[in-house]
Amino acid sequence: MNFAVLLFTFGFERSGFSLHVKIQCGLQKSAKIILGIDPGTLLMGYSVIRVYQGKITLQEMQALKLSGKKDNHERLHLIHHKVTELIHLHKPHEFAIEAPFFGKNVQSMLKLGRAQGVAIAAAMAAGIPVTEYSPRKVKQSVTGNGNADKEQVWKMLQQLLNIAEAPKYFDATDALAIAVCHHFQLGGTAALKKNKPLNGWSDFLKKNPHRVKGH
Repeated sequence: MNFAVLLFTFGFERSGFSLHVKIQCGLQKSAKIILGIDPGTLLMGYSVIRVYQGKITLQEMQALKLSGKKDNHERLHLIHHKVTELIHLHKPHEFAIEAPFFGKNVQSMLKLGRAQGVAIAAAMAAGIPVTEYSPRKVKQSVTGNGNADKEQVWKMLQQLLNIAEAPKYFDATDALAIAVCHHFQLGGTAALKKNKPLNGWSDFLKKNPHRVKGH
């Protein structure tokens, strides 16, 4: 947060008395930058959003394509390098990444876990808080349906951010969904703290008299 501060000085030469009045003006919240990552061994989606006064602005949304001919360790190095590059370029305050989906293919899970790990390591090295979200959680947060398909998620993102053109890969839109999900979760947490829990039915009646109708 930035504070606008005004300092006034009143001097009285004869008495040798000086009065300093410090007036603190209204708070001015700074923008929050969120980097979202959809990890992958052949395609890594990434997106950066800027949130200011509740408005979400898309800064970047792309996918890093990795050649299957490259060695696994070389691909991991490229993933780490790209995430580090994005961090230096956009200076995000938050880092959100999708957690690996527990499928049947153990080898695929191991490879995906490594891809996620090097991306997280880049964020941790930069001192950025890391948050993981399951695919279902991201879909639920963005569309209200945890079983929504990629097309439905993209359509909702288009409406939320007023985006016209679709990217080449859904991995990029998935990364955007992860970043937006994180923004919603931060706001949702703050909102929940403001609402005190109800203490039974009598408390509900006291706080919601308009909900009760006489017969």
